[in-house]
Amino acid sequence: MRRQILLFALPLLVSGSLLAQTWSPGAETLHPRPPAVPDKMVFAGDTVDLTRQDLRERMDRELISFTYMHSTSLLMLKRSRRFFSRIVPILKLYGIPEDLKYLMVIESNLDPKAVSKAGAVGLWQFMKSAAQTYTLEVSAEVDERYHIEKETIAACQYLNEAYRKFGDWMTVAASYNAGQGGIARRRETQKQSNAMDLWLPEETARYMFRLLAAKMFFENPAAFGFDLAPGDYYPLFRPREEVTVTGPVPSLVDFALAHHTTYAALKEANLWLRDDKLTNKAGKTYKIVIP
Repeated sequence: MRRQILLFALPLLVSGSLLAQTWSPGAETLHPRPPAVPDKMVFAGDTVDLTRQDLRERMDRELISFTYMHSTSLLMLKRSRRFFSRIVPILKLYGIPEDLKYLMVIESNLDPKAVSKAGAVGLWQFMKSAAQTYTLEVSAEVDERYHIEKETIAACQYLNEAYRKFGDWMTVAASYNAGQGGIARRRETQKQSNAMDLWLPEETARYMFRLLAAKMFFENPAAFGFDLAPGDYYPLFRPREEVTVTGPVPSLVDFALAHHTTYAALKEANLWLRDDKLTNKAGKTYKIVIP
């Protein structure tokens, strides 16, 4: 038995990666091959041609990544219904194609607590300066980059602004990573209009293909080797009530107890509350969700 286990584990160690192969006896499959690169894809209403060899190879890299980064891919799938149900209606309200929800996926892996090394925060990964540009409050007590609805509205404002400038959604997506100024300069100097035809920094060059791969992954996870039952997805978040606050809350611990919940549950439901109190000297109106 020990020898069989070691033989089974050996393929996992080859070149530090998990390879699509089988073992004997029994010939059980470790993992299916990644899906093939399609010749064309429709993204946000536009047809993306992937027949050019360099584009095929870049797309293939991301399909392989989604297939074999098992824990991350599985967690994203489990979280997807919870977060897509909250952000898709906002995208529609602001006229953003639903496919742009996958931008949030590749930004944060659908982790609402995500913080990058550069200091970008939340599902949509806003830096502090950009957040404030789009009227998100960022302070010691309140950080609306963690407020799912408000950060999504800010992202919609950015995306619409970029679309008015660039006119196609893949270039808009590239600008979300590299900045509108960076993409605009490269379009001018390289005399190309679509970001997929630009020479870009490695991260941005991968970004657009990760977006396309994410769409394929969430629309058909079984093709990547993931087969979830309906009960495997995390349930939708349904708050018990929503309390409007226009003044200070000296203690969120006491506030939670007064509303028959725990401080931990209150913080989990309102990640934008960054302290154990809400001073609110300006008398702003906040809506606190009660789980």
